[in-house]
Amino acid sequence: MKHRIKRGIRVARYVMYRETLIDKQNIIWSFIGAFTGIAVVGLLSHFYLPVKDNLFLIGSFGASAVLIYGHTQSPLAQPRNLVGGHILSAIVGVTIRFLIPWPEWEWLACALAVALALIVMQMTKTVHPPGGATALLAIAGSPAIRKLGYWYILSPVGSGVAIMLLIAVIVNNMTSIREYPANKRWW
Repeated sequence: MKHRIKRGIRVARYVMYRETLIDKQNIIWSFIGAFTGIAVVGLLSHFYLPVKDNLFLIGSFGASAVLIYGHTQSPLAQPRNLVGGHILSAIVGVTIRFLIPWPEWEWLACALAVALALIVMQMTKTVHPPGGATALLAIAGSPAIRKLGYWYILSPVGSGVAIMLLIAVIVNNMTSIREYPANKRWW
């Protein structure tokens, strides 16, 4: 019995060790991609909008950057999911904002937007977890974001996603150790 337990511990240590090995070159490319993607979107915001209304740079893009620059092979990071997840979630979020415009019901609008965005992403096979935040921001975001209405879908969401996707394709394919989209499957 002791032998089995000790063997189990050795196997667990080996698995943990293998799972935590770090490819330094891959980390460098992840940094370059995430930095460049967010920097370009942020620069657009800086030059086209006042500092307090940094509309192009929405919070859900940070989570997308982790996926498309750090986990390039994940099904959730592929172009179909990135674009579809954000755009469809933005449509759901803005629509719910118009259907439930009362501030005292904002909690309901937020919950409904995220839940419906998830269902829409599942039905269209475009699940991208940051899309839930995109739907949420359409309702709970700053007054400047809420004032955009359906323009929110085009900018900041559509334009930001397009910029980040372009940078992901360029940076993730600059080296032989990475490939994006995975298996060259765009859609």
